Amino acid sequence: MHIEFRHLRTVKAIHDSGGLARAADQLNITQSALSHQIKGLEDQAGVELFIRRSKPLKLSAAGMRLLRLAEKILPEIEALEQEFSGLRSGKAGRLHIAIECHACFEWLFPVLEQFRKAWPEVDVDIRPGLAFDALPALQKEEVDVVISSDPETLQGVEFQPLFDYAPVFVASAQHPLAAKPFVEAEDFRGETLITYPVDRARLDIFSQLLTPAKVEPASVRQVELTAVILLLVASNRGVAVLPDWVVREVKYHSDYVTRPITESGLTRRLYAALRSEDATRPYVSHFVRLARTEPVKLQRA
Repeated sequence: MHIEFRHLRTVKAIHDSGGLARAADQLNITQSALSHQIKGLEDQAGVELFIRRSKPLKLSAAGMRLLRLAEKILPEIEALEQEFSGLRSGKAGRLHIAIECHACFEWLFPVLEQFRKAWPEVDVDIRPGLAFDALPALQKEEVDVVISSDPETLQGVEFQPLFDYAPVFVASAQHPLAAKPFVEAEDFRGETLITYPVDRARLDIFSQLLTPAKVEPASVRQVELTAVILLLVASNRGVAVLPDWVVREVKYHSDYVTRPITESGLTRRLYAALRSEDATRPYVSHFVRLARTEPVKLQRA
């Protein structure tokens, strides 16, 4: 049998309307054309699909089987047509995001909440980019955006700047280093450094200061949650280095202080890495515009 979508629509229209004339009007074809279509379908099936002696016209057992198929397939086809229409109009699509910045989860959620309201038909997902090679995954179209502070030169990928931030030293107000106007690499040598569970190469304090200076802290303690890091710091269980926007106004405790790292301070920039062909998609462009909002301003909104 060669069953087409129009055959399924015909069977459903006749069943729903209860007659050829009303079904023909519903399908916007003549009653004669509809009768020929039914006969051709029955010739293919080798069985009667309708009980013609009944009024209104009823489906036979074989016709009911075809109706069940129509009721299963046609909604899926209609959903697919709507999805393709959304893709053509730029209203629908996929935005799977990988994050190479552990602290960025707290900043990203308010961004995505605003994005979701503007683009409800876009499929959004977040993957921790620290668990896999995010940039190669971007090139392979496994993810669509990578949030990173380490831009690279990659074919077909562009890094769009989002905002600058400063990694700052965080210590208990009673810690001896709290009395200093700024801290340097040597100040970490005898300290317990509390960090996110991230490879050292991806932590600003190591990549920008300690590793080049060949300084090793007394110990490194890895903690998943920012709130717990600040709790431990306030309890004088160690020191930490966090983005300034994490601690600037989100005060979990008043018992810790922040200090610049080095006299001139450190400045880093966060980027959104995108495939070049995706950069002009309306929903991708809107996401980047939202992501450029400073985290503290998002928290106030």
